[in-house]
Amino acid sequence: MRPANIVTSIADVWAGAAIAGVLSTVFDWQPFLALSVATIGLYGGGVVFNDVFDAQLDAVERPERPIPSGQVPVEAAIFQGTLLHLLGIAAASLCSTESGILAAAIAVLTLSYNRFAKHDSILGPLNMGLCRGLNLLLGISIIPDAMFEWYGLGFLPIIFIAAVTMISRGEVHGGHSRTMLFAGILFAVVELAQLYIGYSQGHVLETVPLVLLHAVMVFRPLLRAYQNPIGPNIGKAVKAGVLSLILMNAAWCMAFGAWPLALATLLLLPFSLQLAKWFAVT
Repeated sequence: MRPANIVTSIADVWAGAAIAGVLSTVFDWQPFLALSVATIGLYGGGVVFNDVFDAQLDAVERPERPIPSGQVPVEAAIFQGTLLHLLGIAAASLCSTESGILAAAIAVLTLSYNRFAKHDSILGPLNMGLCRGLNLLLGISIIPDAMFEWYGLGFLPIIFIAAVTMISRGEVHGGHSRTMLFAGILFAVVELAQLYIGYSQGHVLETVPLVLLHAVMVFRPLLRAYQNPIGPNIGKAVKAGVLSLILMNAAWCMAFGAWPLALATLLLLPFSLQLAKWFAVT
């Protein structure tokens, strides 16, 4: 289930709730909790199905993974992935109809990525990015009317995760420096957009430190991968890109003046980093 990654998906939802302005009204913890549980199910189910569809390839490239190593029967993994997706859709539906529809769309997109799009150089990154973009919108849907105002922000996680997915293709056999360069440009575009949004909301000074921390976290390993695009270096860049989403989401919270949610999101980072020491991230 990639527990460290799941923590980053929770951060997406919290950032979306901050964008929606959840703290500007009387805070209702029930839909907030429901959407947090929903994203756990959706992300967890997605990565379980990733291992299901990759079982034959992993038997060659990553035989230590749970399914090819024989630790988990493929039938059990299919059952678990299905159960997690249903949990995600059901939990989101408790919040609103819009949330339930978004959750169902995310579940479909995770399956389409794992089954069809993963090995396509264009559709794969776009599909995975859409999953993250809709996950941010899932958080915004805590106040359904806010989706019509802020749906455009969902394109930024699409860009960022598309870049991470693009460089991950060289994780096993190595990649190309030009891919790392293009990914770096996309990372910078997202970070500059965050600063602009922070400026437009009157919170740019509070947003800058978090954006800078995010830049340090993603660009240091990316630079090493650019200089020497071998599998291990690319793997570290991908891992940093995934885990850095927590900092990106904290920056979203701060850009909209929701500093309590920004602080809560930041506290997810050490938790996720610790989980990354115990469980696979990529």
